[in-house]
Amino acid sequence: MFGEMIPMGGGDAIPLLKKKLLVGRRESCDIRLRFANVSAHHCELTLNDGYWYITDLKSRNGVKVNNARVEEKRIDPGDIVSIAKHRYEFQYSPYDLGAVGPPPVEEARPGHIFTKSLLERAGLTKAVKNIRDASQPKRYDPTDDQAGQIKDRNAPL
Repeated sequence: MFGEMIPMGGGDAIPLLKKKLLVGRRESCDIRLRFANVSAHHCELTLNDGYWYITDLKSRNGVKVNNARVEEKRIDPGDIVSIAKHRYEFQYSPYDLGAVGPPPVEEARPGHIFTKSLLERAGLTKAVKNIRDASQPKRYDPTDDQAGQIKDRNAPL
């Protein structure tokens, strides 16, 4: 046995018997959760280097780890995992499952790398300054029908 999922609302613990488990409502799933709000193939649990990882399989009601919705995440011992609205505490020993040293660093998925610029990810961006100062006239707004938007700079005061 590689650990267990303990239901937070009471009930029997669910043993984690294989290194790769499919969780869902279908009979073909390794862990069957017979609830209407659980998708047919809801998520996948994988054991990698002594730590459990969860991957949401594009389920309708999602997966949360410690109340944060995730698509893919490492599950540490004692973490609370919500599959749809059903909460489970994960209990296992990484050391007994072959983990060596501290937990691995969470890596960003390739698709998430491009959501921010390299400077933003490095924390090197500065606040954008307003280039135009108050002494300069306002630009012409083509959506505004009011007269007098264009100021003649050469006109006498």
